[in-house]
Amino acid sequence: MAWDYYRSGACDELTLARNERAFDALCLRYRVLVDVSTRSTACSLLGRSLALPVLIAPTAFHRLAHPDGELATARAAAEAGTIMVLSTLSNTRVEDVVAATTADLWFQLYVYRDRGATRALVERVRAAGCKALVLTVDAPLLGRRERDVRNGFALPASLSIANMHAEGARHVRAEDGGSGLAAYFAQLLDPSLTFADLDWLASIAQLPVLVKGVVRADDAERALEHGAAGVIVSNHGGRQLDGSPATIEALPAIAEQLAGRAPLLLDGGIRRGTDVVKALALGAHAVLLGRPILWGLAVNGQRGVADVLGLLQRELDLALALCGCPTLAHITRDLVG
Repeated sequence: MAWDYYRSGACDELTLARNERAFDALCLRYRVLVDVSTRSTACSLLGRSLALPVLIAPTAFHRLAHPDGELATARAAAEAGTIMVLSTLSNTRVEDVVAATTADLWFQLYVYRDRGATRALVERVRAAGCKALVLTVDAPLLGRRERDVRNGFALPASLSIANMHAEGARHVRAEDGGSGLAAYFAQLLDPSLTFADLDWLASIAQLPVLVKGVVRADDAERALEHGAAGVIVSNHGGRQLDGSPATIEALPAIAEQLAGRAPLLLDGGIRRGTDVVKALALGAHAVLLGRPILWGLAVNGQRGVADVLGLLQRELDLALALCGCPTLAHITRDLVG
């Protein structure tokens, strides 16, 4: 059940597969006779220096993969010199995750029907020391993940959604004939969310708010108009609307629209260091990594996550050398054909 939950996409899983295939279809038109004897994968994001432009994407229920769960993931983020985005649906208290790591922690937020509970959660994560909010906007209802439906997905009784205290909001229970997570979304999360709610969140957050789940340039523009500090191009890892574009396909138009006015990130389909180069060439400032982090966590806890991030950084460094790019700033649009 846990394996299917992590790996699955919506419906026929077309978008899940397309996220990776779209990267494969892009060629890198590398430069030669460039001095790449010294290279750097470092970048800056929201005023913070990172060792590499790869963040840990928000993914739910890390203790399904390893007993240390989100604590292990956060410690590995610190080891790698990057940022973890902690999911609303985490199995570990935000205070405990912040205390376990020296890395910056961002918090991914779903907005509940109960705005009081949402406000209390925002205040709690700010007090805990999170540095930004990531508002997920592509899930008014949960996509139909047929593997979860067949498995009757639910959390084991020993696990809960650790950061919620509102009535009924801590547990994902078995649902007759379907996914318990889909029932959770339908009952508790707010499908009426609009840009006006982004205004509200930006006004109370006292933190930068990035909007995650955007695949249209006009939506990205409106997000900035309503208080967003940044945009994350995402189709929820192919888990929401099947048939939506791959994120790397959606990125160029959004990058052109935003024209560097705010941080622009991308998730979905990143599997190699060359994928990171392609995303940065098409306008992203950084990317987020989801499923590979979970595979590393399942294999070997903190060490496994650190190994995944280390592999990706070494691949990125090699790709920079072979593309004729001593630094990330040398990655330009003409590298991708």
